[in-house]
Amino acid sequence: MELSKRVSALTPSSTLAITAKAKELREQGHDVIGLGAGEPDFNTPSYIIEAAAASMREGYTKYTPSGGLPALKQAIVDKFQADQQLDYSLDEIIVGTGAKHILFTLFQAFLDEGDEVIIPAPYWVSYPEQVKLAGGSPVYLKGAEENHFKITPEQLERAVTARTKAVIINSPSNPTGSMYSWDELREIGETARKHNLLIVSDEIYEKLIYDGAHHYSIAQISPELKAQTIVINGVSKSHSMTGWRIGYAAGDQTLVKAMTNLASHSTSNPTSSSQFGAIAAYTEEDGSVEKMRQAFEHRLNQVYDKLIQIPGVTCVKPKGAFYLFPNVKEAADKAGYSSVDEWVEAFLEEEKVAVVPGSGFGSPDNIRLSYATSLEQLERALERMEAFIGKQASF
Repeated sequence: MELSKRVSALTPSSTLAITAKAKELREQGHDVIGLGAGEPDFNTPSYIIEAAAASMREGYTKYTPSGGLPALKQAIVDKFQADQQLDYSLDEIIVGTGAKHILFTLFQAFLDEGDEVIIPAPYWVSYPEQVKLAGGSPVYLKGAEENHFKITPEQLERAVTARTKAVIINSPSNPTGSMYSWDELREIGETARKHNLLIVSDEIYEKLIYDGAHHYSIAQISPELKAQTIVINGVSKSHSMTGWRIGYAAGDQTLVKAMTNLASHSTSNPTSSSQFGAIAAYTEEDGSVEKMRQAFEHRLNQVYDKLIQIPGVTCVKPKGAFYLFPNVKEAADKAGYSSVDEWVEAFLEEEKVAVVPGSGFGSPDNIRLSYATSLEQLERALERMEAFIGKQASF
């Protein structure tokens, strides 16, 4: 069967082969440690589960407005005001079936064939694919490791062409955990404003930040930048609700309306009970979200020092999310591997530890390790990494 050109042009996920191999090894009885998780290893807080269950018992199991329940939109408006002192109206908010779907809908509503979107690398794997599916062209800007993987306004200035329509900012970042400061956001924002670029600000990890760091939204910087920014967020990471599929965007009313119209022909509406759970997430609190954040921070601080002591491995300490993104190229080179991807395959085969190669994130010298797993598993994985490197190369 002949497939569409748009689907045929997609780049397969770099994690598929590793995931399949890890599954095969587990089925063979091997003790495989998986560090590829992109979701918290905590259950959704009970007060959220109960709110969703209560909504179903009360009969709220039907269609809802395509752009989300007014009560959920109001909770999101209140959240923006409380957290970032940003004022939005209900018609500047759209709720969708996860932040991924919101981003997909945004690019479909905003991009035409050949439009360019600037994507800082390392990047979340779905950004370029979603841009391509909308007919756009991804333009990659490499964030230097010595700059904590962040791009500069000078880089952005040089990358802009007559076809550039948008730039993506992901802070805290997946996969690096890096965050932009107020001044960095201001400078990048002014460059984007100068060229009339839409700023797509993905803030899905905003609640998972550590070591006293502070999250800023680029929309906070000035009214002018707010008008030019669409903020992407959701409850998946902050409240451990990945399977509930609730994400949202806040921005220009005309763009939000177009996205809502498009969503009405794709998903109809976000799941009704999930929306009631998300309302509870933003209007009730029992301390469980902060406990989860503290657990991630504890794990990070426990394993980071051990990681950077391993020969041939360097790592920028993340400030947010729940990933480490170490550079292992020296270890791979000294062991004679042709690439870090090959090193990753051998690490899984010999030591039974599954990590995600950085090539899928636009950074082939790195690997992504998720610390959304137990401290015991993390420490065992690092012991195996040290042993693997030690027997393959001398330092």
